[in-house]
Amino acid sequence: MILVTGATGGLGHETIDFLLTTTPAAEIAALVRDVSKATDLAQRGVDVRQADYFDYPALVHAFRGVEKVLLVSAVAFTDRLSQHRNVIDAAKEAGVKHLFYTSIQRSSNFVLQEVTESDLATEAYLKASGLVYTILRNGYYFDGLGYLIGSEVPDAEIRFTAGEGKVAFVTRTDLAAATAALLTSEGHDNQEYTLTGSEAYSFHDIAQELSTLAGRPITYHSSELAPYIAQKVAAGLPEPVANFFAQWGAATKHGMLAGTDNTVERLLGRKPTSLREYLKTTYFPEA
Repeated sequence: MILVTGATGGLGHETIDFLLTTTPAAEIAALVRDVSKATDLAQRGVDVRQADYFDYPALVHAFRGVEKVLLVSAVAFTDRLSQHRNVIDAAKEAGVKHLFYTSIQRSSNFVLQEVTESDLATEAYLKASGLVYTILRNGYYFDGLGYLIGSEVPDAEIRFTAGEGKVAFVTRTDLAAATAALLTSEGHDNQEYTLTGSEAYSFHDIAQELSTLAGRPITYHSSELAPYIAQKVAAGLPEPVANFFAQWGAATKHGMLAGTDNTVERLLGRKPTSLREYLKTTYFPEA
């Protein structure tokens, strides 16, 4: 039995979608906080189990009879480490054999606020737990690009805090497919993988591709953190969220997200989605 946590979220749900293409539904379990949001999974035969990362007894109960758990990491701005420790401890108590943890890519020692310290502590805790582990260091989602540059094609310019840095973007769908492949194959005991696209792109590259697709010049200008945060706050974002987005730019500027790895390409048997493919599909769906 494979159990996927966060099963009504994007990565968890898509991972289950891919698992269902190769694995009988009776061998897949989904952990959710709200069972009413997982009716589609239940209708497809997936064993839907209810528990919250903070509810230790419910986690132990939910993990009974499970061999592998995919721990989809808790969201930022919460007590991530306590939640992750609960999941790891409960998995061990319930007799789970192998835990997969979704961490974040680190190609440099830059510390990303709200994420890096809890990721590092979770990885260390998992390694010391006695469980067989696999750590998946996921690259930045293409799907999150809209949060950084806007969900509409920019009129003439992109302003962000990434400097000349690059990101090895990967779509959530490609990540889910790769994760499902790891969950259903052997040879991953106590391994660590970086799951990224096969190419890293700068925000100049993004502006150039958008220019080509839009048929008009769009340029990228690197912004300092404070003006970018002020602009986002003026547009209605809470300041902590605006700062969090700005920190992803700082992480990019300092090389944290630039390293490419061929693991996703190898697992998929094809090139991951490219920048042009993603931008065309997302920003120019009618083209």
